[in-house]
Amino acid sequence: MYLLVLLMLSVGCSSPVTHDVVLRGGIVYDGSGEPPRVTDVAFGGDRITAVGDLSEHAGRTELNISGLAVAPGFINMLSWATQSLIEDGRAQSDIRQGVTLEVFGEGWSMGPLTEEMKVQMVERQGDIKFDIEWTTLAEYLDHLVARGISPNVASFVGATTARIHVLGFEDRAPTAEELEEMKGLIREAMEEGALGVGSSLIYAPAFYADTAELTALASVAAEYGGMYISHMRSEGARLLEAVDELIEIARAAGIRAEIYHLKAAGRSNHDKLDAVIERVEHARADGLAVTADMYTYTAGATGLDAAMPPWVQEGGYDAWAERLLDPAIRQRVEAEMIEPTDEWENLFYESGPERMILAGFKNDELKPLTGKTLAEVAEMRGTSPAQTAMDLVVEDESRVGTIYFMMSEDNVRKKIAVPWVSFGSDAGAPATEGVFLKSNSHPRAYGTFARVLGRYVRDEGLIALEEAIRKMTSLPAANLGLQGRGSLIEGYYADVVVFDPEAVQDHATFEEPHQYATGVVHVFVNGEQVLADGEHTGATPGRVVRGPGWRGATAAP
Repeated sequence: MYLLVLLMLSVGCSSPVTHDVVLRGGIVYDGSGEPPRVTDVAFGGDRITAVGDLSEHAGRTELNISGLAVAPGFINMLSWATQSLIEDGRAQSDIRQGVTLEVFGEGWSMGPLTEEMKVQMVERQGDIKFDIEWTTLAEYLDHLVARGISPNVASFVGATTARIHVLGFEDRAPTAEELEEMKGLIREAMEEGALGVGSSLIYAPAFYADTAELTALASVAAEYGGMYISHMRSEGARLLEAVDELIEIARAAGIRAEIYHLKAAGRSNHDKLDAVIERVEHARADGLAVTADMYTYTAGATGLDAAMPPWVQEGGYDAWAERLLDPAIRQRVEAEMIEPTDEWENLFYESGPERMILAGFKNDELKPLTGKTLAEVAEMRGTSPAQTAMDLVVEDESRVGTIYFMMSEDNVRKKIAVPWVSFGSDAGAPATEGVFLKSNSHPRAYGTFARVLGRYVRDEGLIALEEAIRKMTSLPAANLGLQGRGSLIEGYYADVVVFDPEAVQDHATFEEPHQYATGVVHVFVNGEQVLADGEHTGATPGRVVRGPGWRGATAAP
């Protein structure tokens, strides 16, 4: 009897369940798109351990977050933090917006590389300098983690990267043997954990690839459950035909497909967006898994290569720059730049030099031109805008980072409301310090996600907050085929963001881009706090997130 009473007393006095972290009383948006509920969230180690009333539970760390929103960490579907994370692994601009996963690979990926490709990468480096200590894509991602990064990282393997690896910068189709070699590179990357194949078809040498080549590479990715994701062959004059090509590849390869940074670019193309949406809806109704992502601005950013015809760029930068020194070639290039065409994506014509802002130079002597329009620089120099663009490419020994105003605000709003569209910054993850201040970024590097939550959800009521969160979390996670991320569910990885819906706001502008967003209070990555009360903790718990084809045996996906 004494033992029974002792046992009963011990049960009645048992300690509460203990978690590493308990977030108490937040407004929980689980990522499903369903309305929120006020409750608690707990995690232990790198996993969510409970969601619900945890009044009988304790946490080694407890945070009262009453009145604040709790959501899964946001997924940046198009990140160019490939170099910024080498310079500064904290990813300040994105972590302060609640981004916990950076997805790379728009056509170009950081592997697989040849020795010649490594030399070219070093030669083309801008403000950020680094040694290339890897060869494969997996080695690059592991290299980031070994250095220490705050967000998780994942990547597509670039169709352009595979093409350069085998063909260099030649404007021709691969032979049957060369295509098999390219497919082998895709297969190796998929087994290393790539998410699929990414293409960027307005740029040389990607422009030289035909539909059959892309379908062949996408078919390999499909074998591993991967995705085909594309900066399509046109976002302007041949936008509808480009959508048709993407859908054709998806159908022929039997693969999920996504449109990078969905847009109708150029003043003469803004009215095409409805037809694009209709085409995708029709494909989805036919059973194809076609989706898109976007950034929340009316301007894009790329290089001056997108202002010049692809033929002049064959052979890579050195050959391009040499051709631009030939007066006869310059005359031909200018004639093509100033005329409308559907033969290539002419952002010079579609934007106009007065709507092209020069943002990134390698040459210190040219950096004073940062922030000026191409038209302003042309006037300063007394040369035509087209000739000025060619001169700058040669003088800077680079493609020259440029912001192009191409889209309409009405279309931005329309895309945000489309249920199968997620979000990506199409930018690095800089900080407001150090080497990052040597060039201007597009404000999307600092504001893409906060702009959705603040301007378009809270201020304009364009979509409900729970829908916006779904489009930043479970939607991209499902599209990418990721397991255990994108939702606040017990057993999922503890990638969690806590923010104030009434205060979240982007501040970066085209004139003053280096400004952090505000209103995100806490961020956890794999259960470790990287943002506390709006300030970075310095923690670097980021990991590689592997795609569904990964052949590894032990590491977490």
